Amino acid sequence: QVQLVESGGGLVQPGGSLRLSCAASGSINSINAMGWYRQAPGKEREAVASIGVGDTIYYAESVKGRFTISRDNAKTTVYLQMNSLKPEDTAIYYCNYIHGVSVFWGQGTQVTVSS
Repeated sequence: QVQLVESGGGLVQPGGSLRLSCAASGSINSINAMGWYRQAPGKEREAVASIGVGDTIYYAESVKGRFTISRDNAKTTVYLQMNSLKPEDTAIYYCNYIHGVSVFWGQGTQVTVSS
């Protein structure tokens, strides 16, 4: 089992920045992928960014150039630096961890972009 704990969400004005963190613990395997998804009210959960084996990085088109994903050398913590935030970025942000066919999710952290 892998446990994920997200932090760093909050309320920010449009144009502002936030940095999300997700710490993984438990049966961690260094050959893993970790990423961020988000779910806005009334919408389906969507992929935001991920970093995989070999540090392959994916970004959704809607966040390219504004968000940056990174992780520590131990591959147990993943970060999402979010700049130039827009009201449409408002959502619950979830972290996930993938190893083989196993997928684990965090509990989510709320990000609200509003003036």
